[in-house]
Amino acid sequence: MPNVRVQPDTLDAENARFEQAPLRQGVFLNSVPKSGSHLLRNILRMFVPAAQQYHADFIQWPNLQQHRHAFDPARPMLSWGHLFFADASVIETAPTRRILLYRDPYDWVLARARFFLSEQFSGNVDHLKHGALGPDELLTMMIFGIPGKAPSLHDYYELNAAAWLGARVFAVKYEEIAAALADLDGTAADRFFAALLDACGIDRPDDWRERVRIGADRKQSGTARENLTGIGLDLPDTLGERHRALVDFHAPGLRSLLGYS
Repeated sequence: MPNVRVQPDTLDAENARFEQAPLRQGVFLNSVPKSGSHLLRNILRMFVPAAQQYHADFIQWPNLQQHRHAFDPARPMLSWGHLFFADASVIETAPTRRILLYRDPYDWVLARARFFLSEQFSGNVDHLKHGALGPDELLTMMIFGIPGKAPSLHDYYELNAAAWLGARVFAVKYEEIAAALADLDGTAADRFFAALLDACGIDRPDDWRERVRIGADRKQSGTARENLTGIGLDLPDTLGERHRALVDFHAPGLRSLLGYS
């Protein structure tokens, strides 16, 4: 698997400042990579005792069997990862409350491109960092993939998101988290975090907004956009019309299925 270099955070120490109620049932945060996985994880870490947080690894298909104990119903844990929809992953995570996180595929293309170019990511596509490709070519590869080196957008979203919608999950859009954080004192944020914590089986404490603010601090996430370093290619802030059309050609119906118009 690729190597992701992330600086340690201080959230365990922040967590200890609050009274924590033990989890009664395990929670697994499943997500499409580059959809705000660290953001959701860090927020929910502020509501779960540190001893019930499974820090060993991001659980993925290649290492699933090494981390099956993360889902042991006798020892409820908060765990996270990027699991394909398949027989083993459905069976192993069955004892948990499953949260499914994804983002708009249009924005995912850009997020993936920035991450691949950053110093925080190292894998079999490091040659893309050396300026041989222009922005348009790189974004096209983020959509269609690179044979033998990087899966396509369709491959990621098919088994990391779309198929899970046919199972027992609580689906969360990255954009919903971002909107709630932008107006944390508003009624929409109140409703969003009430529903999220309820889906996790967590009783919402009175100080929930303070906990959310700490967990959502982007300085605590080494993979937040502004914390990525070494990006030498100028990428747009939003995906252009041509590449949006390529996403729609490559994965027709996907955005509609996920709730994007």
